[in-house]
Amino acid sequence: MSLEHFKRGIARKGILSSAIVASFVSAVLLAPRVVERKYNRVHLDPAYTVSSDTDDFHQGLLIADLHADSLLWGRDLLQESKTGHIDVPRLQQANVSLQVFSVVSTIPRNLNIERNTTSSDMVKLLAIVDRWPPRTWNSPKARALYQAERLRDFASRSGGQLVLLRTSADLRQLVANQAAHRIGALLATEGAQPLEGRIENLDELYAAGFRMMSPAHFTDTEIGGSASGERKNGLTDVGRCWVRAMEAKSMTIDSAHASPETLRDVTALATKPVVVSHTGAKGVCNNNRNLSDEALRSVARTGGVVGVGYWETAVCGGDADAVVRSIQYVAGVIGVEHVGLGSDFDGATTTAFDVTGLRLITHSLREAHFSEHDIALIMGGNVVRVLAQNLPRR
Repeated sequence: MSLEHFKRGIARKGILSSAIVASFVSAVLLAPRVVERKYNRVHLDPAYTVSSDTDDFHQGLLIADLHADSLLWGRDLLQESKTGHIDVPRLQQANVSLQVFSVVSTIPRNLNIERNTTSSDMVKLLAIVDRWPPRTWNSPKARALYQAERLRDFASRSGGQLVLLRTSADLRQLVANQAAHRIGALLATEGAQPLEGRIENLDELYAAGFRMMSPAHFTDTEIGGSASGERKNGLTDVGRCWVRAMEAKSMTIDSAHASPETLRDVTALATKPVVVSHTGAKGVCNNNRNLSDEALRSVARTGGVVGVGYWETAVCGGDADAVVRSIQYVAGVIGVEHVGLGSDFDGATTTAFDVTGLRLITHSLREAHFSEHDIALIMGGNVVRVLAQNLPRR
């Protein structure tokens, strides 16, 4: 090959390489959005309409949602989007005052609600593709702290429209200024994986703003068993220390995804209200993910709240009426003062609607003959009561 032929060959390879690199970069940039569009979907497309009377009533409610996984994805939550289920503009349109943002730190491959192992971790791949800092690639704690950083950044750039709730005083101020339509954001971890087996790591997570944690997600942890884990055991000795440490720090214990044994142990040991942030009831939708009547009662005995979810596995339906049927059932078992909303928005779920469709739940609750007082409790009053009891004073 002549020198000139060699130069032309290198040039052609350079062009080809540039094209490959450009395609790869485009795929990396677009992948998180493509993935989210695939997994965070709705059965009913906006716009969602109700009577003017119901809409006026809805706009006067204080609405709180116990669970959304929006920090996992790459969207700027200050910008209104057609992707996913929530962002700050849509939360404001829906009249939501308080949103719990839960961080996901590990997800097993071939995720299911029956049995998952810890042998794989899909969040690492997402972290790499979505350009999270390298420190997050192999550390659940670093992933949780990074997602907390994202929420604090959104709050700092929101012009006061999104505020992080750390104390009961923050919550009181939010409630007192409800007319300002600010969103109070409370940080939670879905599972105790960010502890990495060390109770001492709770200090760092607390300092970062976390005020809620569950013992397990889809896999068992050093704290306790998951309803879809391998062992499905109850609280471990470390887990019992964790319950005491959580209460000492005024952090709310969330028993979503916990095995029946872990939930039983947590509610027996707890001295403060426990929540189950997002779930359904076996009495309506009988599967391994949902709670038995006895499990519901054990949460109520702590003074806690059960957040009813909006997705098919939780309520066996794809509309607001299905959600309200489960709310009715849970209220019938444990009383309306122990029921709340636990959407699981942006949790790789197909829900009945995005957050702007919340007024459909208000409509369905009215159609089901709940009183205005009881609707106010379900839509947010019960959650505010529990958090006011549990959050640190300062």
